[in-house]
Amino acid sequence: MRGADAGSGAPAETPSGRRAKSLDTDYFAGMYAHESDPWRFASSAYERDKYAATLAALPRDHYASALDVGCSIGVFTRQLCPRCDALIGLDVVPSVLEAARARCADCPNARFLLAAVPGAWPDGRFDLIVISEVAYYLDRADLARLVARVEGAVLPEADIVLVHWLGVTHYPLSGDEAAEGFITGARGFARVLTQARTAEYRLDVLRATRAAAR
Repeated sequence: MRGADAGSGAPAETPSGRRAKSLDTDYFAGMYAHESDPWRFASSAYERDKYAATLAALPRDHYASALDVGCSIGVFTRQLCPRCDALIGLDVVPSVLEAARARCADCPNARFLLAAVPGAWPDGRFDLIVISEVAYYLDRADLARLVARVEGAVLPEADIVLVHWLGVTHYPLSGDEAAEGFITGARGFARVLTQARTAEYRLDVLRATRAAAR
């Protein structure tokens, strides 16, 4: 499922079969051109159970300002809405964001922005940033840029949640490489709070130890 390919226009691969560079917007547009929910966010047992575990892992019952990076069609975003005063969902495909807006139509606290991270990033500071099934789409240079974006966006004592599938993919990074790379890069401003691992995914919760100076 997570290893699905967008087709002949995909980026070049390394000798190991991995993509050499971060996956671009065309990759995701290609995936959604074939299906409205190619990763079965709304229907798979994997996603359902993972969403429940992610919500249960949140250290706080409620957040003032949350960011959901790579929100797709908004299935998890909709579940997160009741626990946030304000919530921003980011994704790279306009039709996907329209689906997310429709799914969250009864959540006035949610808004959605077109943004390909780490090149684009919303204004503001957040006390919750969720990066679920996203970081392994990036190469190591862009992962470092993502960490820097998060560092500049966290409020004091913010929670940062990483969730990644552990199966084989053709993405630039594996789930473990993405999570460990992020954690290593964030050591200067965040510490690991909790970690959990199933046969299918890992879930890491970090707590910001400081906020970047304005």
